[in-house]
Amino acid sequence: MWVEFLITSLIVVVAPGTGVIYTVGVGLARGTAASFAAAAGCTCGIIPHMVAAIAGLAALLHTSAVLFQTFKWAGILYLLYLAWSIVKDDGPIQFKMESNAGPLRKVAVTGFLINILNPKLSIFFLAFLLQFVPADTPSPLAQMFVLSGIFMAMTFAVFICYGAFASRIRLYVQRTPSAIAWLKRGFSATFLMLGARLALETT
Repeated sequence: MWVEFLITSLIVVVAPGTGVIYTVGVGLARGTAASFAAAAGCTCGIIPHMVAAIAGLAALLHTSAVLFQTFKWAGILYLLYLAWSIVKDDGPIQFKMESNAGPLRKVAVTGFLINILNPKLSIFFLAFLLQFVPADTPSPLAQMFVLSGIFMAMTFAVFICYGAFASRIRLYVQRTPSAIAWLKRGFSATFLMLGARLALETT
């Protein structure tokens, strides 16, 4: 069971999703420290979803269309805001050499909000964690907490690697104005597409 859980978790975490894209973008724009803050924020953003899954609240989210739509549209609007802030160079991802100003706390909070405003995560973790809790487990609740802790640790470690890699190539990329322009367009378009994909999601 543990081997299957670790392999599956690694595949899920490594797959480029919203959190990965955000962490890479911050690493390219602001460097190592900011990318670590982004990784921490994104990781913390999955805590409420895991708690909801363990407590059974994810099932309520799945059955309540109003609650699901409220979270979904809040997430969509936030992704659209991120796309616009990249174009305007006014947000946590600013592709300019002097963009080191601004608190890392804001970078972490943005990562937190990106994940917490995605209602599909709660439903995902409810289905995901239950697969690895045997029916004869003496304490299924404790087992789910352990699995959640391992998943979060893997998430943080993988995101740190993504951010560190992006930070390493940052100086090379930002020496070329045309590359910066393409990065801005690319990341802005990516967040727009993520918002559109979330808009198409249903319970």
